[in-house]
Amino acid sequence: MNNELTTDAAAAAIRNARFGSLPERIRVEDMTAVVEAAPGVAASNSYDPAGSWKYYSCLALDLGL
Repeated sequence: MNNELTTDAAAAAIRNARFGSLPERIRVEDMTAVVEAAPGVAASNSYDPAGSWKYYSCLALDLGL
């Protein structure tokens, strides 16, 4: 029985050392990063209604119905 109490006390000490306190706060400035976008990225990802038919897939059209 004494061995069991020693094991429980040791386990409690390990838990308290590991989880006994909350981690330090992280500032908002450390969580965000400002990165400039490349100049041509927005133009290449924009919606093109004239070219959208190339990517349209319809089973009825594929079968000629």
